[in-house]
Amino acid sequence: MSNFLWYLSFPFVRYAFIVGVLIALCSSLLGVTLVLKRFSFIGDGLSHVAFGAIAIASVLNVSNRMIIVLPVTVLCAVLLLKGGERAKIKGDAAIAMIAVASLAVGYLLLNLFSTSSNLSGDVCSTLFGSTSILTLGRSDVALCTVLSLAVVALFIFFYNKIFAVTFDETFSRAAGVNAGAYNLLIAVVIAVIIVLAMNLVGSLLISALVIFPALSAMRIYNSFLKVTICSAVLSVVCAACGMLISIAAGTPVGATIVAADMVVFGVCCAVERRK
Repeated sequence: MSNFLWYLSFPFVRYAFIVGVLIALCSSLLGVTLVLKRFSFIGDGLSHVAFGAIAIASVLNVSNRMIIVLPVTVLCAVLLLKGGERAKIKGDAAIAMIAVASLAVGYLLLNLFSTSSNLSGDVCSTLFGSTSILTLGRSDVALCTVLSLAVVALFIFFYNKIFAVTFDETFSRAAGVNAGAYNLLIAVVIAVIIVLAMNLVGSLLISALVIFPALSAMRIYNSFLKVTICSAVLSVVCAACGMLISIAAGTPVGATIVAADMVVFGVCCAVERRK
């Protein structure tokens, strides 16, 4: 405990904990909706889009990457979720195509135009989030805090509408709910979460941060509200434990958090069998 308190005396560790807890909370809220709407794989696809946008920002020497990454990711999320019904390439095929194309183009641009002396290290950090969470400044923490609180506020304020659209979109339309607008809201919020989570676990592990807490909670509860609350609690606990273990043991932050999520999922499966 004394070692952990000593680590917390450093500002970058406190920043990492604040950002990590907020991102874990936001990811878990929308994770339940994504699982129930059969969009579990969209987090992985959008994370690859964000990687491509980061590569473009790096090539253009943009100091604040969020200016490019966030709009591009939001646009792709809207196209995937809202335009899916009218698209000729639908569902998992569209997600896979965009994901692979973005990842390939991003890596190609970094190889052709990047001026970094440690290209492999930069790519590894972006993909797996190995050190980026421990290099956050005050402005990064402030931006993450504002966006995270906005995501939580939107989810709470529109909870009933999101619940209706999640379970039966056709009935929601018949009842007068503007399902298209709420699907658009879900798409924008998902994109924001993906961009924020890249600092925590990297682009390749984001899906685990979004999906694992929701699946773990579903092993124990059947109510949408209970699953959402349980998912949020499990996600925050796993993120905090993962960061503590990572700092103490020197392991990659993102991979350690995902490993903690996996352990909790196994425990929840055991509890389900016991019940």
